[in-house]
Amino acid sequence: MTRVLLVGQRPETVDFSDPAIPPGFNAEKIHAGIAIAMTTMADRGWQADACMIPPDETAGHVLEEQLATTTYECVVIGAGIRLPPKNLQLLETVINAVRKTAPNAYIAFNTRPEDSAEAAARWL
Repeated sequence: MTRVLLVGQRPETVDFSDPAIPPGFNAEKIHAGIAIAMTTMADRGWQADACMIPPDETAGHVLEEQLATTTYECVVIGAGIRLPPKNLQLLETVINAVRKTAPNAYIAFNTRPEDSAEAAARWL
């Protein structure tokens, strides 16, 4: 079975005042989008997990622990991690954790939680 991991920043820790975050987003909308993504991936016959990381020095460790639980064919990195310029170090941490712990996994990027399955499908 194809395994996909969706990685995002914990919605409650997102700075929604950041202009890089799409207007109107909030934690509830992100949680709803994640639910849609998980359902869409399951509908494709994939086993999907979500790993919501804190935006701090523990992010890499949290992600590496999740990646160590199973072999993922694709890791989808959420737009909330890669879009805000202030998250550059967090993005680097995520990419390096994937490279270190799941070196054979494809890396994909979504534009919002709901299109995570489409992002993964580009590589699977």
